[in-house]
Amino acid sequence: MLMRYSKRVESVSLSGIRKMFELAGENAISLGLGEPDFDTPLHIREAAQKAIEEGLTHYTVNKGIPELRGAISRKLQEDNNIEADPESIIVTVGASEALFMCMQALVDEGDHVLVPDPGFLSYAACVKLSGGIPVPIKLEESTEFRTTPESVLESLTDNTKAIVLNSPSNPTGGVMSKEDVKGLAEIADDHDIVLISDEIYEKIIYDEKHYSPGSYSENVVTINGFSKAYAMTGFRVGYTAASPELTEELLKVHQYTTACATSISQSAALAALEGPQDCVGEMVTEFKNRRDLLLKRLKELGIDCPTPKGAFYAFPEVPESEKFVKDALKRDVITVHGSSFGGYGRDNIRLSYATSQENINEAMDRLEDLKIV
Repeated sequence: MLMRYSKRVESVSLSGIRKMFELAGENAISLGLGEPDFDTPLHIREAAQKAIEEGLTHYTVNKGIPELRGAISRKLQEDNNIEADPESIIVTVGASEALFMCMQALVDEGDHVLVPDPGFLSYAACVKLSGGIPVPIKLEESTEFRTTPESVLESLTDNTKAIVLNSPSNPTGGVMSKEDVKGLAEIADDHDIVLISDEIYEKIIYDEKHYSPGSYSENVVTINGFSKAYAMTGFRVGYTAASPELTEELLKVHQYTTACATSISQSAALAALEGPQDCVGEMVTEFKNRRDLLLKRLKELGIDCPTPKGAFYAFPEVPESEKFVKDALKRDVITVHGSSFGGYGRDNIRLSYATSQENINEAMDRLEDLKIV
């Protein structure tokens, strides 16, 4: 029987990151996966347990429990200077659903969406799944892998419907400046284009300050969540904040795909926002120590790497990058080739330092004979 599949789905490839794990041996050290290796803080886990014990195991309202949306609204005001009414916030099944919702609500067949390149692989995939055309914004080491107004204007077309921003960035660790963010907000207003701002790594930032375009323009969907800052990847809870008009369209997609985020996870997310925040600071401090160790060990291998300003990834350029990734895998070290993040990353590799300092040292020891002269 000949099966006919959607051309939109056929145009999308499965994650190259996941493929690396399928090839790895039992003793492999992963410098590949984008997930904090810390346990979810105890008070958050206890909130989830309490929700189960109290029978909070049923559907919630589509947008999410009012208490959580109220807490998110306060967080956006205090941390990001974004005025977001709780009714303009949707709690989602992770930031991934939030991104998918945006593309389905905004993009028609043939519309262009600008995506960072190198950038998170889901951006281009979600554009294609919506029938749109992803257009790369070339990010360069010379500008610290920042998405700048200049780089966006070079990629802008008459068919551009939206622009995806990600700061701090996966895979580069680049952080946009205040001037970058304000300039992009002006472009969005001047051209009536929506900025889709993925701020999932907002809290994991070193010696810099995070700026949100939603504080400068109403033509913005702010996407954030709890996976990275609170080590809650398995809880699958994120959110969108947008104008009331756009929120109504996003809600249609949300209603007919997931109905609501998990009730138990929403209770845990509320505890994350309202509970002690020292757990976040402690995790970020350790990530910074790991970053510095990884950069030092890479330098000993002859690999120069721009210093990541946020997130937990390094993105060095490596000679014969594809061969390096394969040779590393033979030594039971998982890395990710830069082409997984777009054509402009093909000379690079991504290394995640969301693993212990002991693992980082061991991984670098295993790669010692790959030293680049």
